[in-house]
Amino acid sequence: MTAPPPQPAAPVRVMIVDDHPMVAEGIEAILESYDDITVVGTLSSGQEAIDRVAELRPDVILMDLNMPGVNGLSATEMILETCCDTRILILSMHDTPEYISTALSHGARGYLLKDVPTEEIKTAIDRVMAGDRYLCTGTRAAITPQTADGRVPLTNREQTILLQLALGKSNREVAEVLDISVRTVETHRKNIKAKLGISSTAGLTRYALEHGVLQGTGVRL
Repeated sequence: MTAPPPQPAAPVRVMIVDDHPMVAEGIEAILESYDDITVVGTLSSGQEAIDRVAELRPDVILMDLNMPGVNGLSATEMILETCCDTRILILSMHDTPEYISTALSHGARGYLLKDVPTEEIKTAIDRVMAGDRYLCTGTRAAITPQTADGRVPLTNREQTILLQLALGKSNREVAEVLDISVRTVETHRKNIKAKLGISSTAGLTRYALEHGVLQGTGVRL
């Protein structure tokens, strides 16, 4: 009996977030020319992206960095708290290491300059869908900033979760306090341990105490 032919993969669902209509429409026109991509939404603000991400269910978000109100970095961090499998590519005119490393530390999977060639946008989407990180041509020399001890700094949200974990709360308790999913807490916890090079909860507590995260809480080792 002949096996049925494999089903074609579903198109990659892409959401574009940019407060400049001409930029957003131009990117949409480019992406719609590919059979394996469908643009599920073209939004104009970070807040709109946060509000509609669950409805639109994008696989990839092309996120403008500088927008009024909720900027691209804040929107990225907030979206990933509830949709941690979404891949976010930051769009920007800035090519400085500080901008790039900050975007990556907030959870972005890649960074694209707005003047990249058309085909590079498609390449970036393909790469992040494959699980890779993507830095466009012209940004690959960026160096992620490190703390004085050589570690990558934690984001504000990671510091908040580190505090809760160091206070002895379980993943479920942290999720309830911060109104996020247990899976999101687990993802943050894994990232925190990787950044700090710490494998145990006791180690996280010691780090938090030694670096002032637990200051004022009365916790002692």
